[in-house]
Amino acid sequence: MTGRSVLQAALADLADVPASSRWVHSGALRLHVLDYGGAGVPLVVLPGITSPAITMDFVARELTDLVRPIVLDVRGRGLSDAGPSYTLDDYAADTLAVVAGLGLDRPLLLGHSMGARIAAVVAASGGADPRGTVLVDPPMSGPGRAPYPTTLAAFVGQLAEAQRGTDADEVARSWPRWPRREQELRARWLSSCDEAAIAATHAGFEAEDFFDAWPKVPAPTVLLHGADSPVVTAAGVAEARAANAGATFVEIPDAGHMVFWDNPATALTLVRQALTTLT
Repeated sequence: MTGRSVLQAALADLADVPASSRWVHSGALRLHVLDYGGAGVPLVVLPGITSPAITMDFVARELTDLVRPIVLDVRGRGLSDAGPSYTLDDYAADTLAVVAGLGLDRPLLLGHSMGARIAAVVAASGGADPRGTVLVDPPMSGPGRAPYPTTLAAFVGQLAEAQRGTDADEVARSWPRWPRREQELRARWLSSCDEAAIAATHAGFEAEDFFDAWPKVPAPTVLLHGADSPVVTAAGVAEARAANAGATFVEIPDAGHMVFWDNPATALTLVRQALTTLT
């Protein structure tokens, strides 16, 4: 199998992104972020399991009038180094390294999927002293719970397509609702993801319990979830409400787990509203 790679065509995509590449160290690892600049409150954006930073560009650029988005290439994705391990504690330490390395004063945290789990751990730890958190469709799987609904084989199969060379039409067969640009970015950037990172993170969805951190996430925090998400079910929402009475819950209609890609206009409107309450 072909190893991790960043395509020349993928690097060219960065020229169209209204952000600067910046680098920080987390221990021995070098991490890449996209910094959208501005004088607003810093917002650290943490993407999902197979989402390099650039795949959140269409979200970040719609928030620059409210905040200063800083999107992390999580270790093992995009231009960031691969790590020796991929636990939630590893990812949280990387996030804190970004906050310290860029001198961010009490940032907001916004995470989607895996990134929402990371944001919860960072906020619950008290590190970075965040002004607030927005968690978008966090996987609620864990020990003794139902498994994460997307199998590791499905992720690895999509990665194999990207490694041999894929295009937006092939991506569309797995993600037909996505905007065309996002299908194209997926086709060009998925091969930058390390298979070991995906496998370890997927295993973490079963071994690491979101509800270990969630009750300790301080207010203000907003949990957004897709109305049709198989990841955050009605039962999961009910448990999350009971476990953290200070949280606000917002349902995104006509959206599954990939809320920003499934229903971009509504998801962005609701995220903007959430951030407005926190800034």
